[in-house]
Amino acid sequence: MTAEIADAHNDLLILVARRPPAQWGAYFRAHWYPQLRAGGIDLQVLAIDCNWPLQPETALRRTLRMLEAAHRIADENDDIVALCRNGLEIDAAIASGRIALVLAIEGASQVAADVELLQTFARLGVGMVSLAHFGRTALADGSGEDATGGRLTAAGVEAVALLESLGVIVDLSHLGIAGVEHLLEIATRPLLASHSGARALFDHHRNLADDVLRGIRDTGGLVCLNLCAGYLSAHEPGMDEVVAQIDHLAAVVGPENVGIGSDFCVEIFSELIPPADRPFFIEGTDVDLVVPGLDGPAGLPLVRAALQASARPAHEVDGIAGENLVGFLRANLRLDG
Repeated sequence: MTAEIADAHNDLLILVARRPPAQWGAYFRAHWYPQLRAGGIDLQVLAIDCNWPLQPETALRRTLRMLEAAHRIADENDDIVALCRNGLEIDAAIASGRIALVLAIEGASQVAADVELLQTFARLGVGMVSLAHFGRTALADGSGEDATGGRLTAAGVEAVALLESLGVIVDLSHLGIAGVEHLLEIATRPLLASHSGARALFDHHRNLADDVLRGIRDTGGLVCLNLCAGYLSAHEPGMDEVVAQIDHLAAVVGPENVGIGSDFCVEIFSELIPPADRPFFIEGTDVDLVVPGLDGPAGLPLVRAALQASARPAHEVDGIAGENLVGFLRANLRLDG
């Protein structure tokens, strides 16, 4: 099945789970589905981000609530979306005109050192897991802790082996550089960077150096560009910076190994951060700063249009916009039914 646009990272479950459970399905249908459809999205990875703050027990409760929210979204809207556990289910969803939804744990703070919980999450349909966020977890250090030089912990190594055995994709976005290098040493299955950029173009710890990008490629992996403005440029970026990032990633890993992981945050923070606390900065970047037009899912066709205007071949545009991510998940997402 073909996909017009596929997105490897959206945090919308944070806002769904803030509402009363009786509203979850209807809120998604009325508020988020129109945005996803306006963006031409046929496959959306939904992140479960419980890293604010890094408190494992609180994060575990929030994770379970967000997982239940995702399942209710699918159950109550089975005419328009489907939770997918493998490539066959992704293809069936897209073929039927529904949006394929894939669940991802972002940061693993909720796991602590209880690696066996990853199997529990897989049973509940989680198909992707990253080991850390900005800070330190029991599995690894996030990119905000690069100065420590921390590799994966023993629990982190155990977690990678378990995830690979389950057919859950290991996501290295947000992982500290020493942890990334360690992961590249031990990985036996293709790796994903769900929302990262090229450090060669903008030296931010959330971006990846060219040798790391090539390492991901060599596993058979995929690199999906983060569209958050603060990771694209030190100034106010525009679509030129987005295209430049994609061009660089394609030159390093090949256009067939590049996708999009939007990480749209403006609406999330507009609800979470009260006006009295604004402006609000993360890593020195105002959370309200966006690439013009890229403030939510409806803006994603602008990326496709910019790639088309750059004279990139049509098959490469189709791949970067959606087909590469769908193909990667089709080949590597293998949760048991």
